Amino acid sequence: MRKVILHYHLFKNAGTSLDAAFKENFSEDNGEWVTKEFPAQPATNREKVREWILDTQNAKCFSSHTAIFPVPTFEEIEVIPVIFYRHPIDRIASAYSFEKKQGGTGFGSVLARNTSLAGYIETRLSLQYDRQCRDFHSSRLSTMYSQEFGDELTRSLKAINELPFIGLVEEYDYSLKQLNEYINLNTSFGIELEVKKVNVSNREILPLEEKLEKIKKKVGEQLYEELLKANEIDLKLYDLIRDRYHAKS
Repeated sequence: MRKVILHYHLFKNAGTSLDAAFKENFSEDNGEWVTKEFPAQPATNREKVREWILDTQNAKCFSSHTAIFPVPTFEEIEVIPVIFYRHPIDRIASAYSFEKKQGGTGFGSVLARNTSLAGYIETRLSLQYDRQCRDFHSSRLSTMYSQEFGDELTRSLKAINELPFIGLVEEYDYSLKQLNEYINLNTSFGIELEVKKVNVSNREILPLEEKLEKIKKKVGEQLYEELLKANEIDLKLYDLIRDRYHAKS
């Protein structure tokens, strides 16, 4: 059976660093590592992801920011999904920093260049359809299952229990070691993933608690509390994934 990796590259979740590690093992020039983006409409998105994998015969590692769950299934192809999770509040601050620097005319970039972190958060929270600052991870993970399986938290919990590998950005080196072992156990790729720190928005190395305290001071206690409330699901998922990593290490 053909086996392929599908990296669900979530924005500001160390995905660029992970792709750099993959590209050390799978040649981009030879089409072994490929990337593509897809429309937001779920049914169309899923069908086009299936076609992409079927039609790209030489590829071993696929990466997309926009591929929607569930993981596609085939009779003769096994898809190995890979996704990384990050503390949601730290991820939001990193997204703001990245969008402020990157240029471009996208909504997030223009907003970040013209306001503070607090203004960025307030604006995005005011838009009910915008999930960049509101349970971002669960908005993606919950798409593994239809609404008949339950609310967003229930579906997200089911997803993290079913997905074979979820990396933790705060435990990136250990996660990469675990991913390397998992892929080599389940494929004949024989890869050796190495830590590559690429596209890092904030190069200041601080413990997570200190980073969160700095964010709280920047945005103010009231907005910070609103942000915590808007990310209740993501924070529950983060605690669960973090506890699993701590139990392993």
